[in-house]
Amino acid sequence: MNSTLHAKLETEIKKLDSISTAPAILMPLLDILRLPSEKIKVEKVVELISYDGSIAAQCLRLANSPLYGRRQTETVRSAVMALGLERIRSMLFGLCVNRVVPKDKWVIEPDAFWRHSLGCALVTQRMAKKIEYPEPEKAYLAGLLHDLGFLVNSVLYTEDFRECLRRAADQQVALHVIEEQVLGFTHCETGQMLCEHWGLSKELVDAARCHHDVSLLPAAGPLACLVHLSDLLCRVRYLGYGYEEVIAVDLGGDVAWQTLVTTYPALENMDLVRFTLDIDGAMEQIVATVDSVFGGKRIAAPATS
Repeated sequence: MNSTLHAKLETEIKKLDSISTAPAILMPLLDILRLPSEKIKVEKVVELISYDGSIAAQCLRLANSPLYGRRQTETVRSAVMALGLERIRSMLFGLCVNRVVPKDKWVIEPDAFWRHSLGCALVTQRMAKKIEYPEPEKAYLAGLLHDLGFLVNSVLYTEDFRECLRRAADQQVALHVIEEQVLGFTHCETGQMLCEHWGLSKELVDAARCHHDVSLLPAAGPLACLVHLSDLLCRVRYLGYGYEEVIAVDLGGDVAWQTLVTTYPALENMDLVRFTLDIDGAMEQIVATVDSVFGGKRIAAPATS
């Protein structure tokens, strides 16, 4: 992206009322999302939800659904206890950020977007624990936030972005490839700018910026590498963007994995087949978790090559 276009995008993002002025509970929620589950105070979560009547109503609706076998859940606190912190914080973030994009501006189906984001969060966290990355909760958050640039592209370039999605689906290729051709930039770059505007940490910014560009991964650090791999694994296992892609995944040969090996030398001797099988085994549970939050609208898996 040239400097003129970069400056223009930065200015437009800062002027976007709907995205720049995020819902009041978003920033405190991001602080909570950074914490390990055992350090999250239930009362603080209840307090945040209670600030927003529509979000509180959504939590109560889900807690009272047959999915959880609950009836007469009448308080936000009991809804939080029924759903559990892991599910409630993912759902809360999804509901919160959904509201920064007007309904007529969504290009990717919102359920598909959030299924992918939540799936990637859970896979990134799982992989982080497997390789003993010291901050698995930060890995979860990086996976959840990595595609925020889609929100920017949807709002600022709605029709052009629709054309990107149409071409990507027709050609069965990754969306960022077509974004570069049509827009001259990708959601990775606009995601980086939005993350910076929201004051997120450098690691989270880098994960948003670098998760598709393998040339940037060695310098970006392990978190971006984990998000890159998780994004690929989700897109080949029912958690993509609502269309089929032809994707080749070679975990051991991927630049992201090779970069992780330089940081965690023990990975060099890891049984990749067993590692992959473990992630595959977790995917069923992860997809079930995503289904429970977003209603089970499973997206067809892509073809692999």
